[in-house]
Amino acid sequence: MARARTTFRCTDCGGHAPQWVGRCPSCGAWSTLVEEVVDGARPTATAPLEVPVPIAEVGSDAHGVVPVGLPELDRVLGGGLVPGSVTLLGGEPGVGKSTLLLQAAAALAAGGRRVLYLTAEESPEQVRRRAERLGALRPKLLVAATGDLPGLLGQVDHARPEVLVVDSIQTVHDPDVASAPGSVAQVRQCASALVEVARDRAMATVLVGHVTKDGSLAGPRVLEHLVDTVLSFEGDRHHALRLLRAVKHRHGSTAELGVLEMGAEGLVPVDDPSGLFLADRQPGVSGSVVVATVEGHRPLLVELQALAAPSTLPAPRRSAEGVDGGRLGMVLAVLGVRAGIAVAGLDVYALAVGGARVVEPGADLGLALAVASSATGVPVAAGTVALGEIGLGGELRQVVQAEVRLREAARLGFERAVVPATTVAPVPAGLELVRVASLVEAIEALGLDLEASGPGRSGPVR
Repeated sequence: MARARTTFRCTDCGGHAPQWVGRCPSCGAWSTLVEEVVDGARPTATAPLEVPVPIAEVGSDAHGVVPVGLPELDRVLGGGLVPGSVTLLGGEPGVGKSTLLLQAAAALAAGGRRVLYLTAEESPEQVRRRAERLGALRPKLLVAATGDLPGLLGQVDHARPEVLVVDSIQTVHDPDVASAPGSVAQVRQCASALVEVARDRAMATVLVGHVTKDGSLAGPRVLEHLVDTVLSFEGDRHHALRLLRAVKHRHGSTAELGVLEMGAEGLVPVDDPSGLFLADRQPGVSGSVVVATVEGHRPLLVELQALAAPSTLPAPRRSAEGVDGGRLGMVLAVLGVRAGIAVAGLDVYALAVGGARVVEPGADLGLALAVASSATGVPVAAGTVALGEIGLGGELRQVVQAEVRLREAARLGFERAVVPATTVAPVPAGLELVRVASLVEAIEALGLDLEASGPGRSGPVR
């Protein structure tokens, strides 16, 4: 009996090497080569030659977008699912991926679409119990449990669905591939087969993907390249708030944000996410500033908190949760050099409250004011919102969609907005604009400078 030939495949880029080495020769990643069995070479048919044509003569897609029926999911998808497209949904265990997709499948079935929900991790009885709890029992929602690829494709041939949901791609295996389910070869082979079937049948397909400890999708990076859309479903399983983002989307924008809340009857859309993020805010506490951000076309007001505490470490601690660590380091440097607020000897903790993620440069000013407020012990007035990008010279630069941000701040009852001096936007009724040209001017306008803090300050300065 001939011995099976093996190779080593990179889980990041899909490259291979004849023997194990510590570093992938293709992408340079360390410790990513996994052994897999290689089948004998299979004959490949030569595809017919296609003659290039002018792009203006290429026919447009005949299939329109299919709305799912869940507003937040449709928002992120740009209106809904595209027939023939493949979407990959990733998220941590317990965050609610199966709940979201079962609700989406039920909504599509209620709209007259034939949906096949294939589960490789649960039994049909378990899926039914969840559907009963969610009120998702629909005649056109079909459920089957299978883990092997031929059985899965057979179910598709029998049911002929318009929408296919596979939960999850890491548990599907092809018997012709001599590797364990979830391996690089299995995930690549099964995903490729499903993508091909989706294209041939014009069938919208959604795959559930596992994530690793660092939050990235498990399996080979080629999996993300195969699909049309990659959705990230985020949230703490111990809290109700869930955030849905598009990491990759060939059919629309990746800037939209979906906000949902996990309840007893499943996931429900959050109509006013800004109000939810600010619901538990305590006014009069130093180190708290509200920033106005924009996710796609949706304005969001998020509370940023900072705590500057004396450090006994040679290298003081820097902790950033929900904010970009690189932007935090830059803001601290500008505060020390340009504004004279020494934070080099302090442990600094920065947090975007409510599980939000604020990484755009427009939040620089709010982050700097939160650190300055904590360092001087002077709270920022509760009715104040900040927006602006900080340059290395301490200057403030205007941000995009300032009008939308200011309008959202006025809607929520804020009275004052600290903005760059060059901001050009209509001023909403009831909102006062404090125009400042630099970070120093912003700190002085809010009374956060060292002279204004006085002897009664509650936080250390040096």
